[in-house]
Amino acid sequence: MAEAEQQADEAARSSFMIPRKEISMVPDMGKWKRSQAFCDYVGFILTLNDSVRGRKLSCPYQVSETVEKLLDLLGTLDRWINETPPVDQPSRFGNKAFRTWFSRLEQEAEALVSAVLPVDQSAAAAEISVYLKESVGNPTRIDYGTGHEAAFAAFLCCLCKVGVLGVADQLAIVFKVFNRYLQVMRKLQKTYRMEPAGSQGVWGLDDFQFLPFIWGSSQFIGHSTLEPRHFIDEKVVNEFHQDFMFLDCIKFINEMKTGPFAEHSNQLWNISAVPSWSKVNQGLIKMYKAECLEKFPVIQHFKFGSLLSIQPVTP
Repeated sequence: MAEAEQQADEAARSSFMIPRKEISMVPDMGKWKRSQAFCDYVGFILTLNDSVRGRKLSCPYQVSETVEKLLDLLGTLDRWINETPPVDQPSRFGNKAFRTWFSRLEQEAEALVSAVLPVDQSAAAAEISVYLKESVGNPTRIDYGTGHEAAFAAFLCCLCKVGVLGVADQLAIVFKVFNRYLQVMRKLQKTYRMEPAGSQGVWGLDDFQFLPFIWGSSQFIGHSTLEPRHFIDEKVVNEFHQDFMFLDCIKFINEMKTGPFAEHSNQLWNISAVPSWSKVNQGLIKMYKAECLEKFPVIQHFKFGSLLSIQPVTP
């Protein structure tokens, strides 16, 4: 019996793999767009987009044991920031203490992910933890961007693929887990003065994030009073940011940037002129595919394993 269990465990372990980069040249992008990983990732983003439509952050939803464990994991990352203060250095940006913080994550990531997984799924920890490590920024450049954010979404997608998170967790994945992740990332960005990775300056949507604008615009679909034009009104932002991810992102931008909104966040300013939230949502999904998922500088860093596979989708 013990031998059979051991063989089953070995079989499970051998079916997982350490994710690696597969997109090394621009022509490889076709491989990515035809891959099972692309199909699964986009499907995951759109499923969550549908699940949060018309819902406030404060609406009732199930919080499972796995979600609680993920919040504990993110709480640990948050605590490590407190334990790793910025160092004195000549350069204002890219505080080198981030590297110390990151090396701790590098050492502990697999154990942190193992604590989230049930015992019979523990073999997946080595594969899934790679996406967690990729989701917090780059320790060499001390920067953070939408590719890192995508790695966290991939991390959550993998947890769904191994069955640890399910359909009943969809609202909690966005409203609890992803929202907590955003809080930790903002704290990292502020504490270590991280640079935006591949930022397009005022012509980008945001220096660091994209997904909370997609899911946040979906939350507003069907709202009786708040229209896209309202999100540039600071009073509206301050009153409703705790219920809507989109407004919480705007609040963070307002805290971090000075000067007229139209100048420092031109793309968002343009979006405020769109007549309906459903049009904003559709436009942002299109923009996300074009500006993030179809851009080689972002996708060259994406890693593929057994759960998010580079293999083409079977017709």
